[in-house]
Amino acid sequence: MTNTTRNREKKFIGRHLMVKGRYVEDILSGKKKATIRKGIVIPKYEEIIVHGGGKPVAKIKVVKVIHKKLNELTDEDALKDGFKNKEELVRELKKVYPGITGDDWVTIIEFDLVQRLDHLKPEHPYLGLSPADLARLGLRYLDKELSQKDKQILLDLTRTNSIRMTALRLFGTLNKRYIIRKVLRRTLEKLVEKGVIKTRKRNKEK
Repeated sequence: MTNTTRNREKKFIGRHLMVKGRYVEDILSGKKKATIRKGIVIPKYEEIIVHGGGKPVAKIKVVKVIHKKLNELTDEDALKDGFKNKEELVRELKKVYPGITGDDWVTIIEFDLVQRLDHLKPEHPYLGLSPADLARLGLRYLDKELSQKDKQILLDLTRTNSIRMTALRLFGTLNKRYIIRKVLRRTLEKLVEKGVIKTRKRNKEK
């Protein structure tokens, strides 16, 4: 296998994207609008949950994916990734990927911030999380706390994003929707108790 073939091997990103904790604030503030990864990386989904510092921090929407060689990166690419210029960006990439060369392929994933997950809103159902996103977070962070039945329900919700549809698929009737809602509420409570997600404090009436 040649270096060129190996460098162009495809890698895929699923529903979750990991970033270093120091980049979280830049993502939440909008300063960082892209992430650059070594190799030919292909996001499988348009919307992805970003995790940093061991917690979910944001939901993003992929708007553009560009493949180019390291030595083809520009100052504009650097600015989108939250760096001052190309030189600063390349230095960081060489730290993250020891041995990377100018001829290696990199992938620029540009995104828009869809939802902040650092302080969710207590007045919204499930704190504003969709059933599918809540299910994904539960499956990722609560493996030991969930029963097999709970996992089955949450896994189906990641596919349907619909309490109604999951009730029909798993129980054959809409009358069992209350079971799914109970699982979602338990999952949410455990995520909050564990400190995985935080809520904004309600404004006190004066």
